[in-house]
Amino acid sequence: TRAFVDALIPGFERDILSIIGRGVVEDKDLIPPITDNRDFNMGLIRCDPGKGSSLHIHATIECFFILSGTWSIEWQNKDGTMHEAILGQYDTVSVPIGLSRGFHNIGDESALMLAIIGGTNPGKVLWPQETIDEAKKHGIEFDVTGDLVYHGDEAESV
Repeated sequence: TRAFVDALIPGFERDILSIIGRGVVEDKDLIPPITDNRDFNMGLIRCDPGKGSSLHIHATIECFFILSGTWSIEWQNKDGTMHEAILGQYDTVSVPIGLSRGFHNIGDESALMLAIIGGTNPGKVLWPQETIDEAKKHGIEFDVTGDLVYHGDEAESV
């Protein structure tokens, strides 16, 4: 889906299904089935093998609960130290506020995990400049409100 700015960058393709609240989804047209999101947002993430997300920062806690497959959850402490947790079915990790985080399906099959983001208004995702620059090459950028705008044939085909 086109839920995030990194969606068209090779290696970061994934499906996002918001369940409760919009979370930090950047596509204003993606409306969850349950909009009453007091205190938390919840969604599913499905990735094919080798796919995942770019490193990014939330202004809230993000909890990952693995439903299937094997996942690498990466995060960077404020001192720049990178960490990785390899998680399997029913494992859970919570990434604190303000830390850069990312994830990848490192298994051999499509995998599914549940993501829970704290807060009624979790704000917007903060992306590294290199992710924003690469997304622009694939026809994606932000409008003044922080929602996604798609340009070009590549963006239209997603």
